[in-house]
Amino acid sequence: MARKPVTWYIATPADGIIELSRQAGTPVSLADAVGQVVDHPNPCEQKWFDESAFSYFRMVKRVGEALEDTGIWPVTWPVRLWIVEPVGDTGNWSQHHYPYRLLAHQIRVVEEADAWRALGAGGCEVLDVIQHQIPERAARWAADWDADPEGMRERRWNWEQCGGPNSGSGSWARSWARATSRARRESAAQRWIQRLAGDTVDRLLADADVSRDARHYAWSRAVDLTVAAQHQARLDAYVLDALRGVDLESATAAV
Repeated sequence: MARKPVTWYIATPADGIIELSRQAGTPVSLADAVGQVVDHPNPCEQKWFDESAFSYFRMVKRVGEALEDTGIWPVTWPVRLWIVEPVGDTGNWSQHHYPYRLLAHQIRVVEEADAWRALGAGGCEVLDVIQHQIPERAARWAADWDADPEGMRERRWNWEQCGGPNSGSGSWARSWARATSRARRESAAQRWIQRLAGDTVDRLLADADVSRDARHYAWSRAVDLTVAAQHQARLDAYVLDALRGVDLESATAAV
């Protein structure tokens, strides 16, 4: 049986330039090289070691890890995702620790792919949460906290440690989500979407008259909701509802 061809990915900022190449002073634009072979502008001599900030092209075959080690900071959206092919010699730091990564001094830029795929299999759902659901809920989450700080603090502790009648505990659900991201090679995607979700809350509440604890509560609710979207096709309702905070919502409504 023929083996399925491997697809390799590189993520860049919205302008299509590899960020590490920009920082090294030798910008490489993948957007301007679709269908072409690109040579590394300053390849390292000792393969495959970092002799400079940009020693080789770095690509991954697990798209959920495409946002790892890109040099893109701060975390932002949109990004662009490219399908590439390695040309010539290739290498790796360690096949044991990085079996999904590949290093090369020459690549062919095949085409641009849908950027949401870099956020994992649930990338479309993740973007919906970040772009629509969090803006609709952030102010209410913060207001719920400030309306009854002591009561919310107790309910949140019970949710994190014990769970409730409708779902497991928050800490348990988060550990399941992290383990699932590692198993599915979407750890970079999870870190990225958590930062996007948190930054969205920070932006929405920047000028709001809410307490620091209320901001933190809204931030954590947004992050957990986004991670639930990432894994909504993989985890059962008992775990997902814990991440979504359904027991916190019902407790708030009761109060």
